[in-house]
Amino acid sequence: MNCVYILHSIKLNRFYIGYTSDFDARIEFHKNAESHKFTANAKDWVLFLKIPCENKTQGLNIEKHIKKMRSKTYIENLIKYPDIILKLKERYK
Repeated sequence: MNCVYILHSIKLNRFYIGYTSDFDARIEFHKNAESHKFTANAKDWVLFLKIPCENKTQGLNIEKHIKKMRSKTYIENLIKYPDIILKLKERYK
């Protein structure tokens, strides 16, 4: 299943945005991240949001859009206002 996911670390007070076609394998990768990978900087990553996508292109475009916004408030608003996600999925169909 293609999806965009957002992880949150309280320790770092940061979000990590990613795309994957195999969510379970990707989460395991983050849990066991090598020291030079960004997610290795904290061990308290939790799933903040998961956005199912119709295909890889849609997923990559939504991931790129969220990263381009560069805003914690925008990411938090994705949960607060679910219509944003619906509009993103429609825009990047």
